[in-house]
Amino acid sequence: MPFWKKDLQTLKKNGFHSMKKLQVWISACRLRTLPLSISGTIVGSGVAYSMSFFNLTIFVFTILTTLSFQILSNLANDYGDGVKGTDNQNRIGPERALQSGVITPKQMRNAIIFNVITCLLLVITLIYQAFGADQFFTSFIFIVLGILAITAAIKYTVGTSAYGYKALGDIMVFLFFGWLSVLGTYFLYSKEIDLLMLLPASSIGFLSAGVLNLNNMRDFESDKLSDKHTLAGYLGQKNARNYHLTLILVAMVFMLLYVMLSSHNISIWVIMIGFIPLLIHLTIFYSVVNPKDYDPQLKVLALSTFLLALIFGASHIFI
Repeated sequence: MPFWKKDLQTLKKNGFHSMKKLQVWISACRLRTLPLSISGTIVGSGVAYSMSFFNLTIFVFTILTTLSFQILSNLANDYGDGVKGTDNQNRIGPERALQSGVITPKQMRNAIIFNVITCLLLVITLIYQAFGADQFFTSFIFIVLGILAITAAIKYTVGTSAYGYKALGDIMVFLFFGWLSVLGTYFLYSKEIDLLMLLPASSIGFLSAGVLNLNNMRDFESDKLSDKHTLAGYLGQKNARNYHLTLILVAMVFMLLYVMLSSHNISIWVIMIGFIPLLIHLTIFYSVVNPKDYDPQLKVLALSTFLLALIFGASHIFI
């Protein structure tokens, strides 16, 4: 065979492997989780806009920071479950990066380190844009919160004390995706705390916990084999289904309560449009027999939460 044909074959082979690796990295970032991660930011920003606190620069950097946190969490989750052997042939969901063998543990660790640095730079930039150089104490508090968010993103599955293996994932998701995301975003704009916003913050938190619960219900059997203890695992399939129903219904009730108690009563009918996909989700959810059929509903619930956040935000901007 002529040397140039061998070189061409080598180039094609290398190109194929590079494309495959890129696809695996993109998959490791779990793009379908990103809309859910910024739902709380949208809710907090919508309220801030209605109160004339909105700032476009803060909004952009809050979105970027939140996305970087979520990607970090996804990479760390892939690494933690991968090295522990939790992601194996018994798992129902899509194949993970380390599980595929295309990406090594060392490469994933380097990606996590790079993402941590990115998160820190975005956090510092966001805090400076929000508070400037004068509000030192407030800036310090938010830097601490940023470090806690980074730590929580990593410690979900990484290490011997990973809280995702001790049935603490639901409460952490509720706190970080709900309270911290919504209240923290609003404070970045307004520099004040509105306790009434605990209602929509809790709503987003409950829905986010619902996504995690679906994930854990899908992986119920494989998690038991891997000694991964989740809340769904402790509850059992029947009680986990009732828990899921409670999360969704209470989330809708809290959102309605906020709209009724705030000065945006006219938007109650608009908000209720966002409940339709959630109710459809519950109908499909209760028809599921095989745990693998929970997997499509992960995306449905995540996007339904994102849609509700968009509708909520729009109702505070345009109504």
